[in-house]
Amino acid sequence: MSRYKIVVLDGYRENPGDLSWAPVEALGDLTVYDRTSYEESDLIAERIGDADIVILNKTPVSKETMDRCPNIKAITVLATGYNIVDVEYAKKKGITVMNIPVYGTNIVSQYAVGLLLEICSQYGHHARAVAEGRWNTDPDWCFWDTPLIELHGKTAGIIGLGRIGKRTAEILGALGMRVLAFDSRPDEAGSWVAEYVSLDDLLASSDVIFLHCPLFPDTEGIINKDTIAKMKDGVILINNSRGQLVVEQDLADALESGKVYAAGLDVVRTEPIREDNPLLGAKNCLITPHISWAAKEARERIMAITAENIKSWMEGSPINVVNG
Repeated sequence: MSRYKIVVLDGYRENPGDLSWAPVEALGDLTVYDRTSYEESDLIAERIGDADIVILNKTPVSKETMDRCPNIKAITVLATGYNIVDVEYAKKKGITVMNIPVYGTNIVSQYAVGLLLEICSQYGHHARAVAEGRWNTDPDWCFWDTPLIELHGKTAGIIGLGRIGKRTAEILGALGMRVLAFDSRPDEAGSWVAEYVSLDDLLASSDVIFLHCPLFPDTEGIINKDTIAKMKDGVILINNSRGQLVVEQDLADALESGKVYAAGLDVVRTEPIREDNPLLGAKNCLITPHISWAAKEARERIMAITAENIKSWMEGSPINVVNG
């Protein structure tokens, strides 16, 4: 019996060398490319060739690519989001598309709160100041260059109280914060860790706002000049969900005016970030390169679930199907 041909189109960020593809390799003849293309390209179809199973992270697989590669039977995405695959056309072609629905709840929540803590205490800035010799030449026994903010007793608002939002709420509660939440589908588990309120109430009451919602038509641009106007003066915004949730020029303007005191972002609308992104020069804007998900432990889970996705599909009972 012939073995399935499996191709990984952009595997470097899942496995830059500290993991092994062995769990996937055990399931078929595996070819791994570190990078292919993040834009529609002839190279994508060329590298897929006659592969049965395609694994990808951010390389797109379009209708045209599927037509050029008629042997594709299954696609599995190394992430939760799968908008880079034309899933409806894949369904018409009988191609199963799978994703990784749960792998980074703890690390993404940890990272979100970490962005907030960095804004409140400016650890990096003050550590660099010490390394530059400023403490040993200071006339006082300590110094600080920025306001230091205590979170205990303040109010956090979480837009999107799914798995990650709930975990973030638990951490914020442990810090002594009041936690509000807005979600289109409130549930009992969420009520244990946060108080459900309307979006307008959350915007008006929160000292810190976290974005933990998925990207849908009704959430795209949910942070814009109109919603920012409803926020407290001096609010802090944290987003390590999706860059498209924010109208970036509106946020940059609010940072410059001081309406928004600071923003901690791990995502932007276009990635890699463009040189003309208005947030790059904005005041009090901390941007990291989309790494909330990238702890080794989380990537190990991605690898294991990817192998399980492929194995379950081969056995005729696929799991984590997004176009079923």
